[in-house]
Amino acid sequence: MSPSRCDGLLAKVDFPLYTLQNLTNRHVLVAGGGGASNTGVANGFEIFELSHNGTRFVAEEVMRYETGPNVVMTCSIQNVQNRIYLAAGQESHCQLYKVNVKMVDVAEMRRGSFRAENGLVRRRRTVSENDNISKMEKEKRNHTTDKRMSFEIRPCDSVQTDFAYDPLQRVVTISHDGKLMATGGIDGVVRMWSFPQMQLLFQLYGHIKELDDLDFSPCDHVLASIAKDGKALLWGTSEQAPPVLSLTCQPPNGTKYLFRRCKFGDIEDSDGFRMFTIANPLARSGKQKGLLQLWEPRTGRLVRSVLSAESLSALAVRDDGRFVGVGTMFSGSVDIYIAFSLQRVLHVSRAHGMFVTGLQWLGARGGAAGPRGRSEAALLSISVDNRLVVHTLPYPSTLPAWVAILLIIFVLFCTFCLCSFLGI
Repeated sequence: MSPSRCDGLLAKVDFPLYTLQNLTNRHVLVAGGGGASNTGVANGFEIFELSHNGTRFVAEEVMRYETGPNVVMTCSIQNVQNRIYLAAGQESHCQLYKVNVKMVDVAEMRRGSFRAENGLVRRRRTVSENDNISKMEKEKRNHTTDKRMSFEIRPCDSVQTDFAYDPLQRVVTISHDGKLMATGGIDGVVRMWSFPQMQLLFQLYGHIKELDDLDFSPCDHVLASIAKDGKALLWGTSEQAPPVLSLTCQPPNGTKYLFRRCKFGDIEDSDGFRMFTIANPLARSGKQKGLLQLWEPRTGRLVRSVLSAESLSALAVRDDGRFVGVGTMFSGSVDIYIAFSLQRVLHVSRAHGMFVTGLQWLGARGGAAGPRGRSEAALLSISVDNRLVVHTLPYPSTLPAWVAILLIIFVLFCTFCLCSFLGI
């Protein structure tokens, strides 16, 4: 049975959260908002720096960027030629941002005098006046030359990506090599763009309802799309052509299911890759059990599937392909599975007060390990309850040293007795 535990609340912001991305191996970006109506709830991004203090994870706010009346429902981040780009869905358009990295003097941050070029204050935890710090130490801190990483977000191009009667971009994703961007919205058309030029290359027609998810394969040669028409389609990314494969949800109980999310993942110690999907029952009555499925994307063969206790809302696969995380629709719970077997190894009940809107594996970007503390894996989750939470998977428990020593002594004693009995 998988362990059940509740990990730390990292941060709580003042707007609902809809999307979560790794910015660096130690920085995460969350985004969302209250919408265009004049509710007083902001729209925009917040960036946090994550670390581990030896006991628990700590999140420190780095900066905040507000997007005016445009709520950010989806976004994708990619590093292209040492430049970080952020593509964000805002209503019917995709807004491109350039994220500049700059090193800032720590003393300026502590005095609160640093201001980002976009006019938004970068907030860092400051030393309390009540802290037991000598005058000499305070003077030393005030004159330190240490630098910390900061960011500034600058808007670039914006293109309309959905052309329905009431248009809305619902999903955007950037290829791993940073050369392509795929978008989908209410009109059901998958559009492929050059990146970061944001020029339309071609359109893919195969869905008749709004898109729910898109994902590039690790090699960037395949794009998966999922829509509310129940189809999961696999496309080639080099030209406009019909889908190369169409997947059909195959629930074990015969109930009709609709795909909700799709993600590719590497196969460990191999050049191959897998595909994972989550699906929910179409019927709204009775106990609704979600479905997590593992596919062989080259043939469309269903390899394995497991039922969840309730409908699922979020899916994330770790970059090395070892673990899969899912979030639930109603209780706000989070589960972690071993990718190849779909064996559940961690269950976090009611991690959020409402449904999980996004998941991201910590320290997965750029091939560098992020802060994991004494855990095998760390998964971040967000929800419309405004909270950023971390869930850690501990390493498998090992025997204490004193137990191992006693076992060795016991085995030696038994061996000695056996040899004496046999006269050896």
